[in-house]
Amino acid sequence: MLVNGEATGQPGLIKDTTTQGFREDVIAESMNQPVLIDFWAPWCGPCKQLTPVIEKVVKAAGGKVKLVKMNIDEHPQIPGQLGIQSIPAVIAFKQGQPIDGFMGAQPESQIKVFIERLVGPMGPGETAELIEAAVAAIAAGDPAGASELYAGVLEIEPDNLAAIAGLARLHLDSGDIEGARGILGTAPQDKATDPAITAVRAAIELAEQAASLGDTAELEAKVAANPKDHQARFDLALALSARDKREEAVDHLVAIIKADRKWNDDGARKQLLQFFEAWGPMDEASVTGRRKLSTLLFS
Repeated sequence: MLVNGEATGQPGLIKDTTTQGFREDVIAESMNQPVLIDFWAPWCGPCKQLTPVIEKVVKAAGGKVKLVKMNIDEHPQIPGQLGIQSIPAVIAFKQGQPIDGFMGAQPESQIKVFIERLVGPMGPGETAELIEAAVAAIAAGDPAGASELYAGVLEIEPDNLAAIAGLARLHLDSGDIEGARGILGTAPQDKATDPAITAVRAAIELAEQAASLGDTAELEAKVAANPKDHQARFDLALALSARDKREEAVDHLVAIIKADRKWNDDGARKQLLQFFEAWGPMDEASVTGRRKLSTLLFS
């Protein structure tokens, strides 16, 4: 229950904010502990589904994380600058920077995993431990081991979206685009827009898009000859992303945004947001890129 924007029994843990209050309530407060900002609107049904669930998990975290809400109808500027295109959308800020996020109404278990990434364990279950082990296996260069772990999760929970997305991404990383599509197809239809699923779908689209661009040498030469050739720089960013040169890809898109924010109907920022979706919110390039974009937009 909220009273004057605060959770009863835990003052300040959950509150509403405005465009004017964003810097204090989110940016500044996140220097003390992670802050989740929940973008919502009164007409949004999924927002009403998410509210009691995310509040419950935030309260269970015992003050390790705070929740701030922003009505996008009354305060459209901040969500617009952050590229929020659908709601509910939750972005986690830490040390003044956006570091993670998700969209859509999520079950309690998924929100718990999300917050645990920020503040540490809150009593993870068996599947959460298996997924964590799979992520570690990927980081250690063991995709086969990760595949087995994801398969183990799906034996327990056939509709576990993190495992479906993880397994699909492993196929995509190995060049098996059709296999990745097939695995994504096993996700429940009502979860087709879940961030874990849409991230892999976006990665597939990027892979197909970049395949038509060919070698980067010609694009690099065009940009060197004319730094204001935004289309060549844009195409180069796509090509670099396909070759896993993510930070370079980010820098080229940021350069376009800095030079001409309105170019191609804000196309560089939109493409940058697609990169973040495809790479995943915790990817190092996504974290760095969001920080650069945030600094550019809010400086």
